[in-house]
Parts: sequence; C-alpha cells; structure tokens
Amino acid sequence: MTMVRQTKQRAAVIEVLRLARSHPDAAWIHTQVRQNLPSVSLGTVYRTLDALVRDGVVVTLERAGQATRYDYKRAGEDHHHAVCRGCGAIFDVDAGELPPLAAAALPAGFQVTDVRLEFIGVCPDCQTKKTV
Repeated sequence: MTMVRQTKQRAAVIEVLRLARSHPDAAWIHTQVRQNLPSVSLGTVYRTLDALVRDGVVVTLERAGQATRYDYKRAGEDHHHAVCRGCGAIFDVDAGELPPLAAAALPAGFQVTDVRLEFIGVCPDCQTKKTV
C-alpha cells in the first residue's frame, strides 16, 4: 500500500465519496469537488481516485460499457453490492448478513486478501416498470 499524500484536492475527493451513498462516477465526483475547489480539473480527480484505489481507501465497481463507479471503504462497514440490470443502480449488501463463504473451493494454499461479491438482478422499481 502506498502512502497517499494528503492534499486539499484529495481531502475534497474523500469527503465527497464519504458523503455519497450512490457509488458515483468520476464526472459526478468532479462536479461536487468543484463546488469547493472551482479550479480542480477532471484529470486531477481521476489521478486522485487512482491513488485512493491503490491505497485501498476506495474500491471500483466496473461494468462493460459504463463509467467506472467508486465506493469509499468505511471502517467497520464491510459490504458487497447488488447491481440492477435495468437502471444500473448499485445497492450495498451488509456482509454480516450473508452466510460465510466456503474456503474449501479455493486452490490449496490460496491466500485471500480481499473479497468482492456482486449480486446481479433487477431492483423492485424496474420489476414494477418491467424495464428488463
């Protein structure tokens, strides 16, 4: 893990992500950061996000053909994600509510450093609208 130097741009990006529960993309984050730092560029936001991902502060959620979304890793809040095929909404799923995963299926000697689990389906709103 690299040590991320704390700049006002990085602090602003972290604050936006900390307050967001919508798993935003870089363009949205940029718009929010510019409210307090009008001169910050989209490139700076991307570089900051890359550094925060490398440092383990932020995780990415990637879908083919869609902008990468970002999620701030809150201490003590272990969660996975449910993604709607209809509207693309991403919902947090409390990891503590899930049964433990069997490590027996892993290759012998495999050392787990992180777990990411995504549920893909259709949210209640899209089911009602029958958009999928």
